Amino acid sequence: MNAKSDRLVPVNYFLEPGYIFVATRPSVISEVMGSCVSVCLYDRKRKTGGMNHFRFPDIREKHLTTALYGNVATIALIRMMIGDGSKKKHLEAQIIGGSYNRLVSPRNIGRENIMTARSILARERVSLVSEDVGGEKGRKVVFNTCTNEIAIMKVEKLRNSDWYPYENER
Repeated sequence: MNAKSDRLVPVNYFLEPGYIFVATRPSVISEVMGSCVSVCLYDRKRKTGGMNHFRFPDIREKHLTTALYGNVATIALIRMMIGDGSKKKHLEAQIIGGSYNRLVSPRNIGRENIMTARSILARERVSLVSEDVGGEKGRKVVFNTCTNEIAIMKVEKLRNSDWYPYENER
């Protein structure tokens, strides 16, 4: 393969909770989630995208900020896309996740995660074009960053660590 054809072969990346991935070349991002939420951003003009994966809605202590929190991860994703050359007016968002498993989770943190993502996108004036949120089933997600196509598989069984309170880290 030559350098030009290398750019056409998608990179496969598995996104863990607390991480953000912004594609610099065609990429396929996959993840597994229960209570967590992801925001997928796509630049319609540049045909590129990025994704976050967060566990908790928000944190207010600035010295503890990480991408595990929706208020940090979503703002950081938007800034990373803009830093990579996107313009906010060309971005569109999709929100995925935020399920609630009554057998594992004492609190419906998924709903709180969804509301945080919606709130930040609205405040930042990023167009929300699609959601696949809530419910009681976990999700396996695959996002193609150069086509903005997302495949979502609803699944009955996930590890307990995919549900709040996130015991037994992966």
